[in-house]
Amino acid sequence: MTISQSAAQADRPNGDVIMELDDTSVEFGMSRGRSRVLNGVDFEVSRDEIVGVIGESGSGKSMFASAMLDAVPEPGVTTGDVTYYPEDDDPVSVTDLSKEELRRFRWEEVSMVFQGAMSSFNPVLKIRTHFVETLSAHDYNVERGLERVRELLEDLYLEPERMLESYPHELSGGMKQRVLIALSLVLDPEMLVMDEPTAALDLLMQRSIISLLHDIQDKHDLTIVFITHDLPLVANLADRLAVLYAFEFAEVGPADDILEDPAHPYTRALLNATPNLSAPLEEMRPIEGESPDPVNIPEGCSYHPRCPIADEMCRSHDPDAYDAGADHDVHCHHWEDSIENIDNALASSGSMDRSRRTAADRSADEEPVVSLDDIEVEFGSENDGLLDFGDSEIVTAVDGISLDIYQNDVVVLVGESGCGKTTLGKTAVGLQQPTDGTIEYKGRDIWEGSGNSSTLADKEIRRALQIVHQDPGSSLNSHHRVRTILETPLKRWHSDLDGNDRRERILGMLEYVGISPPEDYIDRYPHQLSGGEKQRVALIRAMLINPDLILADEAVSALDVSLRVSTMDLMIELQDVFNTSYLAISHDLSNARYFAEKTGGRIGVMYLGELVEIGSPEQIIHDPKHPYTQALRWATPELDRDEDIDDNPMRTIDVPDQTNMPSGCRYHTRCPKAREVCRTQKPELIDRSDEDGVQHTACFRALEDHEYWDSEPIAEEPPAAEETGSAD
Repeated sequence: MTISQSAAQADRPNGDVIMELDDTSVEFGMSRGRSRVLNGVDFEVSRDEIVGVIGESGSGKSMFASAMLDAVPEPGVTTGDVTYYPEDDDPVSVTDLSKEELRRFRWEEVSMVFQGAMSSFNPVLKIRTHFVETLSAHDYNVERGLERVRELLEDLYLEPERMLESYPHELSGGMKQRVLIALSLVLDPEMLVMDEPTAALDLLMQRSIISLLHDIQDKHDLTIVFITHDLPLVANLADRLAVLYAFEFAEVGPADDILEDPAHPYTRALLNATPNLSAPLEEMRPIEGESPDPVNIPEGCSYHPRCPIADEMCRSHDPDAYDAGADHDVHCHHWEDSIENIDNALASSGSMDRSRRTAADRSADEEPVVSLDDIEVEFGSENDGLLDFGDSEIVTAVDGISLDIYQNDVVVLVGESGCGKTTLGKTAVGLQQPTDGTIEYKGRDIWEGSGNSSTLADKEIRRALQIVHQDPGSSLNSHHRVRTILETPLKRWHSDLDGNDRRERILGMLEYVGISPPEDYIDRYPHQLSGGEKQRVALIRAMLINPDLILADEAVSALDVSLRVSTMDLMIELQDVFNTSYLAISHDLSNARYFAEKTGGRIGVMYLGELVEIGSPEQIIHDPKHPYTQALRWATPELDRDEDIDDNPMRTIDVPDQTNMPSGCRYHTRCPKAREVCRTQKPELIDRSDEDGVQHTACFRALEDHEYWDSEPIAEEPPAAEETGSAD
């Protein structure tokens, strides 16, 4: 491929550099000023390396990726130099390429994988057509290209012919993301830029794709720039890590150095703010303050308003790159003593010390607040009524689950998408009527007297059972001010309060949760709040009516990693104040561990509508009995680079089709420890509690004298096609 280039291009830099950014900025004109979303960055990407670019939402990660391909959307303006260095050709000025040259460059030399796989495909075209159109547009031989496609799909553990003949909606999220990776590699590019490519996927699929990237990079001699807000996700993948803060790099260096000996206070704070499975809870602390506005970036070091060791030099002088070691640059005036100083500063903040009763204590002497007994929830043609068009199938979302939730209790449900977590949670708080089984609130059936209505008849039960949604932006009415949003539940449930009383209560709650000064926020609209502020308003709205149980549906997953610990700490504080219980839902085992362990709660593991294990965080994290829990434990990314990510504990990646559930133990199609008896017999929950806490697991391996041990192991070949369906 021949691409025109600027005559003024400099010589190739030292080392085998494939991409170089020199004083590169991205700006957008706004009514309130110039928004600089990438601020004069200098960066080099070496050939055949994997670079992990880390940063909070709004730090400039996506603009950095777009600048490398000169793909900043209008009216954004890119300035500075972006240079691509082909292996055996002259340098290329990316920003000087014509539209046609850019089109070819972006597929043939540098390819991009975006976060939303579904939006990257035309929903009315088969997957084969997407590949054919791409090959044809670049004058590649289609037949030879499709042979490469089949090879790529097999490398990604996908069945080529089935994928090629499918429409995008027929594939799970993980399948679509892997097909998108194959599409990005079909023209054999030299470099792959991946912008949050696994953000919408479950832990197991994330970890599987990360493992696959190692093999793909080695087999296809790729350079990869992996952009993410999730530091543990790339800890074992990247050769180098680059930490973005406020639209510029705070620290860049070898991954081992960044993780083991970070030199920038922000990097250190980010590591401390990241929930994980191995670090003591008291070492996990939130980052105080918020990222700066791109229209009003602070003078001096942009991190100084949040930095506990900032001084006058930090406030007045923007630090250049200091040499912190081999290939290790840090933009901090005090980098040599920042680690000791920031640890001392953060240690003074301490952590919440809570003495909580365990689940065993509660069950021994308390009646549950909410009790679920043999709950089943089905969706499909038999329940569709007038909307039944005869082409739907029954899906059992929840299958025979019993669970007791006590006063001031915490239960966190974890599992893959489609496992039934949210359905079970909504059923527990009366937002979904079960197909079978009963839900009792303080001994009373919550659906008693409701008839065929989908609304609870008892208003007191409706008040007692509340929900906090995953995305506060969509759960808060965008047309209402904070005052109106929070007054509404008070007017309904506390009609004795007058306008002044309501205002004072709202101001007091805003102040309590750290939204201060509250008078400045009470008349704002949701779009004028940050993500963390929106979620705090949503928490206040739920708490104002003194509920007994709150369903927290992925309440922190939409937040930056730097906000998750602080939000969970706030939820725990509010629990103490209002004496409420949480049924929390999370796909992230690290978040589940933090929340449950700090509250003396339990973690429940769901798989295809069933509760396969439940117990104390200590038991679930450090001594899981069920192979699926062990797989979730393997899939949870850690900051330890010595951890082996290649030892995949599953026989196959994809989840079975929920309309055609496997017989026997539903996990047997993916379980490496499954035996013939697992195909036909369904295990019940078995009590494996000990001095470390309560634990029940649905696996024959928990019984020493079960016929499982004399049964033949299931062959190692993948399950039949009908058992590897598409529901993600």
